[in-house]
Amino acid sequence: MKRIFIDAREMTHPEPLEKGIAALRELGNESYIYMLNRKNPIPLINLAKQHGFETLTHEDASQEWHILISRVKESALQELLDV
Repeated sequence: MKRIFIDAREMTHPEPLEKGIAALRELGNESYIYMLNRKNPIPLINLAKQHGFETLTHEDASQEWHILISRVKESALQELLDV
């Protein structure tokens, strides 16, 4: 699968949401979004779910959020998580 990586840890609002929405528009069946962020981007997650995407979020020990969005099942997303 093709990985679309967004490092939003240094971005300010609303840039992470804007970049995420732009990536969602380009997301095909053979790709997924992998975003790193300082917080859980709930508006982006909700929007993705409303449009039929699967999502997976995980906060690691350093309090960074790993967000995956794709059309594959959530169980398959777990395998793509870099933590």
